[in-house]
Formats: sequence, structure tokens, C-alpha cells
Amino acid sequence: MVSGIKVVMAQINVTVGDIPGNTERVLEATREAVDRHGADLVVFPELAITGYPPEDLLLRPSIVPRVEEALERLRAEAPPATLVLGSPWSVEGDLYNAAVVIQPGTEHPPACKQHLPNYHVFDEARYFQPGQGTAIFELHGIRTAITVCEDLWYEGPIADAAAGGAQLLININASPYHLDKHGDREALLEKRSREHSLPIVYVNLVGGQDELVFDGGSMAFDGQGEKVVQAPQFEAGLYPLEVLGEGEICRPVRQAPGETLSQEAAAYRALVLGLQDYIGKNGFPSVVLGLSGGIDSALTLAVAVDALGADRVTAVMMPFRYTSSMSLEDAEALAANLGVRYQVTPIEATYDAFMETLSASFGDRPVDTTEENLQARIRGTLLMSLSNKFGGLVLTTGNKSELAVGYSTLYGDMAGGFSVIKDVPKTLVYRLSRWRNRNGEVIPQRIIERAPSAELAPDQKDEDSLPPYEILDQILERYVEQDQSAETIIAAGFDREAVMHAVRLVDINEYKRQQSPVGTRITRRGFGKDRRYPITNRWKPGI
Repeated sequence: MVSGIKVVMAQINVTVGDIPGNTERVLEATREAVDRHGADLVVFPELAITGYPPEDLLLRPSIVPRVEEALERLRAEAPPATLVLGSPWSVEGDLYNAAVVIQPGTEHPPACKQHLPNYHVFDEARYFQPGQGTAIFELHGIRTAITVCEDLWYEGPIADAAAGGAQLLININASPYHLDKHGDREALLEKRSREHSLPIVYVNLVGGQDELVFDGGSMAFDGQGEKVVQAPQFEAGLYPLEVLGEGEICRPVRQAPGETLSQEAAAYRALVLGLQDYIGKNGFPSVVLGLSGGIDSALTLAVAVDALGADRVTAVMMPFRYTSSMSLEDAEALAANLGVRYQVTPIEATYDAFMETLSASFGDRPVDTTEENLQARIRGTLLMSLSNKFGGLVLTTGNKSELAVGYSTLYGDMAGGFSVIKDVPKTLVYRLSRWRNRNGEVIPQRIIERAPSAELAPDQKDEDSLPPYEILDQILERYVEQDQSAETIIAAGFDREAVMHAVRLVDINEYKRQQSPVGTRITRRGFGKDRRYPITNRWKPGI
């Protein structure tokens, strides 16, 4: 006898702390899943009720009654389908990260997350107790087990589910994006489904939350390790599939495969979604940024327009005596291509006024980086003033390579509310700019081809004081993301002087990074929650 269930993967975008709003979103999605798709089972992401990660909101004494009220509302108002959704769950004062089952007329114990990640951006052991045991319920004759996110990465929970007679595994997630993360998940799901002959439905959160961005990409695999369903990345929506059961055999019905994004496409969409949700969820009406004629501000402007629309973006060119005519021309062309509000505000007179004020203090000391930093700080002050007057959030335009080595100015080009390409290495900035131009030139080709320069001094080039970015980014990836020592990097064939110079710059500029604005994380280890180093320390990088 063949039985079956219609499953809807509810890949939704929720807001941390908005428990009533998130609950309403779950109800709306459930109604649509039932009315439009005839859903028997609707599966929502991890901690869908609170949003992820709720962090120290979980320590507020009112969190548990608010969550319990939300769950009661779902039990009372949800249409007749079974729901699996993520929520905190309190038992005798202990809090668990749970997958709650809401099934009309039946009470089921939740599946509580057994393996609590406490690395990189995760702090779950700070808030939750580890769960025990396997949760299995039956729906239309199919025995269904539930696990929560990290539990899939360990052998025990899925082995217990298989041993307990499960025919289908549901895994709910709030899995943040980083480069190539989707491929890592696919490889894991293939392995787990094949080794236990157990179909898996994997549902992931979508949306931006501070520095994290969740890419969705929900999937289903059959018991032979074949992907049979793929939801889009970076798009909220309801994605149905049918699961058939005949005796002890259970199989999801294959659908047309979804699109697999290139690395550049995924990274760019992550930046767009991260900015879009940061602006939208925090209620900023618009953004403003400094446009220099260089590639970093060009990519930042393109992302901002794609995230918010040209009518919500203002670009300001603030030329000085070292600003080339090429920069002026290219900045104007880019602004015109993207259709944003554009203004030119020279800083020469402001700079001269500052220097006049400082002349008695400076005396006859020679010109150095002080004067370069003053230019950046004037620009930062002007942008912040425009932000205060008109309400738009200032976007900073520095990339990960610059932030790593301190090639940025505190209270200057680092002044702002959100750093769009904070976690984008310089070489990836070029790749993303070329990708953005794939259907026609938006970023002028001259911006992409010219040698990078801050234009804070005559004939200045980045490589005057840094290794070529093709080399620097490889060193930084090894040192920052892979935690390799300087000697290990040198042994891999990199020039000793270049390595020691780069890692020294990384180490001495921690104080700058900890004062930088939040920005979307897209690499395996960004500057922020991922990498927590003391500012004051005497660690030697060579070992």
C-alpha cells in the first residue's frame, strides 16, 4: 500500500526578537502551504519563532513566556497541517534549542538539539543545554525523525533515528552562508542519506542578521544519496515536495533541479541580501556613501542599488588636489549608469582650514600620514553630517584586505554604520565587479583595470606599501581564515619578508578592526564574531 505526504519547505525570513511578527509569518506561510499546495507537513527553520541568533535576548526573563504564548497561538490558529518549527524550549529552568511538532489533536515531545556549536560565529553553549534522545512521530504512515542543524554533522543523531525505525529525516537549520558553504552541505546530505538509506529534508533560514546572512537553499535527498529537490538560494518562499511511502521504503519524488549559483553569483547575492535586511529591519530610509572613482566604492554602490533601489542611494564625490581627472570622470559615469543621486563636494577649503588651525601645533614637522588621514576624516565627517541631516545610513567601502592590514583610517573611511564589503578580499572585489558587468558595463572598465590607489598623496599606489593583492590575499587567507603560523605560510613558498610584514600589520591593527562597523560575512572566517583577538597582547606570530 502506497501512502504519502505533501511536504512544504517554508524557507522564511524572520527578524530576531520579533516574536509576534515571526509567529504571524509562520501562520501566513502555513495557510498558504495548505491552501496552495495541500500541505500535510510544513517545515520551518531553526529558531523561527525568535530569529537566529537571538544571542543575549535568550537571557531575558520574559523570553520563555513570550515564546510559550506564540506556540499556543500556533496550536490554536494554525490550519490543519503538521508543523515542525524551531523554537526555544524551557524545561525546569533549562533552555533548549528545539524543533517543536504541532500536530492537530496530538502532543509530541520536541527534538532538542544535541550538539551545540560553540565556534566561529556560534555561542549556543552560552544559552542552551544539550538535548538527549531521538524524536520520531508518524504522519500518514511515515515514521519521521527530526534533528536540528548541527546534529546532522555528527553521526550519532541520524544513526539513532535510523535505528529507531525512522523512514524520513527532517533537519531544520539556521546555517549561515560563506563561500562554498552550499557545496559543503550538499556533500554532507549525500553522505548521511546514503550511509543510512534514509531520505532527508533539509530546511534552512534565509535573510540577513547583522553580520550573518542565511542563504536558504533548502534541499531533499533520497535514500540513495541523490538530491531530488533544490530550493533557490537567497530567496524566501514555500517549496513543496511529495514524499511517498510503501512499506518500509520512503522516497521523495524528484523535481526539476534548482539553479546552482556560481561562487561570484552567490557572494554577490549574499552582499545584496545582507545589506537589504540590515537597512530594512533597522528602519533606515536610505543610504549615503563616498564615491572615489576606485573599485571598492564602485562595487559598494552597485550592491547598494541592487539591494535598495537607486532612489534610496546617494553617492558623494569629495575630490582633493590629488584626485585624478580619471577618478572624477569614472565616478560620474558610474553614478549615471546606476541612476543614483550624485553630488560633488570638494574638500580643499576644509582641509586648508584644518591645516591653518593645526599649524601652530604642527610647527615645522614634515608632512606624513597625518595629512593623508586628515583628508579621509574630513570626508567621513561630511558623510556623517549628511547622514544626520537626511537620515540615510553611511556605508563604508573598505574591503577585507585593507581592514586586515589597517589600510584604512579610523574616523575617516571607517566612519559609518554598515560596511558592505568588509569581508570581501580585494581580489574577490575585482571578480565580483566583473561579474556585475556580465550583462553590460555598469562599473566602468577603467575602474576595474586601473592600479588601486587611495589618492591621498601624489602618484600613490597601494602596492607602494603592500605586497601585490594576488599575493597578499593568499597570505591573509592562510593567516586569518586558516590560522596558519607565519613559518607555515613561508614554508608553503611565500616570501619571508612579505609574510612577516603582512602578519605584523594584521596583529597591530586589531584595535582598528574592533572599532569598525558591522558588515556582511561571506568568508569562512570574517573579522567580527568569527575572530576574537585581544587588542593588548604580546603574541609572536612566527610560531
